[in-house]
Amino acid sequence: MTRIILVRHGETTWNVEGRYQGQEDTPLSPRGLEQGHLLAQGLKDVPIDRCIASPLERAYQTCQFCAELHDLPVEKDARLSEINHGSWEGQLAADIQAQYPDTFALWHSQPHLVDMPGGGEGLEDVRARARAAFDDYASRYEGETILVAAHDAVNKAIICDLMGLDMSHFWQIKQDNTCVNVLEYNDGTWRLVTLNNTNHLGYLFSGIEQAGL
Repeated sequence: MTRIILVRHGETTWNVEGRYQGQEDTPLSPRGLEQGHLLAQGLKDVPIDRCIASPLERAYQTCQFCAELHDLPVEKDARLSEINHGSWEGQLAADIQAQYPDTFALWHSQPHLVDMPGGGEGLEDVRARARAAFDDYASRYEGETILVAAHDAVNKAIICDLMGLDMSHFWQIKQDNTCVNVLEYNDGTWRLVTLNNTNHLGYLFSGIEQAGL
């Protein structure tokens, strides 16, 4: 069996502002740094064999906090990078809604039908690259427990995919900053063990609804 502990990065200033980040390399906020350390403490007694992160700093640094307590290096995998939001990157959700009202509405109602304006990705692009990464991990690291640090859209897309749900179910999955998900692969089957756990932050659920990914 291969076990993957999938986490989202800590909070960034753009998360708080409701600004779409995508593949912009934004840093963790002071609160995000605190969340990363709390996540590391929460996982310090969990056996982990390998750490893999998106190359974007917010995910890589979150993973690094955890890896340091296990004396492990952090591998970078570009397939875990956040969705490319194209011309939406760096913009506030309210401004995007004003400039692209129809596409913005479709993104929040039928996200699987949207390709991000300005050469960005669609959810199928994200799903395909994230699934390829997870299939690699399952086949190459049999018997290991792997910490994987990625992003909101990436996590939602891969969880949907591994559970047999298409991308129309994207918004039915919530991913809080530094949440913990646990997925297990055995004999060709994935199962979801834990979803959006934030107990290490001191609460069972956050109630936070972020306007930007």
